[in-house]
Amino acid sequence: MHFFRYRGKDFYAEGVPVSRIAKQVGTPVFIYSHKTLNRHYEAFHKAFSGVPHIICYSVKANSNLAVIKTFVDEGSGFDIVSGGELFRALKAGADPKKIVFSGVGKTRDEIEYAIKKGILMFNVESPQELREINKIAGRLKKKTRIAIRVNPDVDPRTHPYISTGLKKNKFGIETEEAVKEYIYARRYLKNLEPVGVDCHIGSQITQLSPFIDALRKTRELVRLLRDQGIAISHLNLGGGLGITYEEERPPHPSRYGQAVIRETKGLDNLTLIFEPGRAMVGNAGILLTRVLYTKKGTMKNFIITDAAMNDLARPSLYGSYHAIKASKRRAGEELTADVVGPICESGDFLARGRELPALAPGDLLCVMSAGAYGFSMSSNYNSRTRAAEVMVKGRTYSVIRKRETFRDLIRGEVY
Repeated sequence: MHFFRYRGKDFYAEGVPVSRIAKQVGTPVFIYSHKTLNRHYEAFHKAFSGVPHIICYSVKANSNLAVIKTFVDEGSGFDIVSGGELFRALKAGADPKKIVFSGVGKTRDEIEYAIKKGILMFNVESPQELREINKIAGRLKKKTRIAIRVNPDVDPRTHPYISTGLKKNKFGIETEEAVKEYIYARRYLKNLEPVGVDCHIGSQITQLSPFIDALRKTRELVRLLRDQGIAISHLNLGGGLGITYEEERPPHPSRYGQAVIRETKGLDNLTLIFEPGRAMVGNAGILLTRVLYTKKGTMKNFIITDAAMNDLARPSLYGSYHAIKASKRRAGEELTADVVGPICESGDFLARGRELPALAPGDLLCVMSAGAYGFSMSSNYNSRTRAAEVMVKGRTYSVIRKRETFRDLIRGEVY
């Protein structure tokens, strides 16, 4: 559930009409609902309230400091995939003992930074990485905790670009090889402490069955490792729970929690770790854009907006659907049109073949479900300045990222 809706004819973010934000901040602008962020965190936290657990928000979904701070205040942990994300999380006040470091390509500098900060653990993705972490920890005279990311070869039934748990994906280590690496680490890599098993199969998953299939395989691995004398105390089930963009009906976190708790019954002294990202922030944000022009062609109609694929890449990258609503509800004529941006690419679109009210230049459109992988994937393509970001809390709002300027575009460049 989120807190974006019409009140009368005007579209609101919590208690603020989005037209007021457009007037004072300009467009395009990402707008986030503080109340929605809190609600979504609580939904996950309550789903696992009966067992030891850590909710580690996946920073890559939306890395704005104010968003991270909102989750810090709720007691959240964090899943990071870069040194920059670690820096952001710590800057926002995150507890390093609740941070897990994922990703297939951690650099030496990033590994050293994380060890020095005392993070909870690394999710290790390859045998070479395992040995590199051990080497760096030894040089620092520290012992660091690790989990191996196991690839269970489970089809998540999602877009192939966001599937991560199949043998053909670049992520993780196949189960049989992972067992060998755990045993090797325990015997020979004295600067590592194997404490966890990690499994993440993909993103925008809308059924429970892929999670359960992966969990059952991973559960047996935990038992096998414990039988080998490896004290596994943490089971990281990753993220991936989907959201509603159009007609999807993903399971509520409470149903997911019930299934996980049922399937892990009998595994004592185990802390569960979850890494939701999209499910926490996706429907907690919108992209507000202004119509620049409308254009009628013999085959298509176009609505040209000041937001583009550099602001929201998902439609162009994945063919993804985002609902679009006019900021003012109106009756009357509708037309079928493509909503496109100013970028010089035919792939620059926010929606295709969409039924919308008859719009005019200056009208505002709300692109829904833009809180995840919106700003975090945005770019300066075509030398476009990146959008502002706003956090709404009740009847007030704050600019949590200023709109970039032309000078920002050339910062650091020399000639």
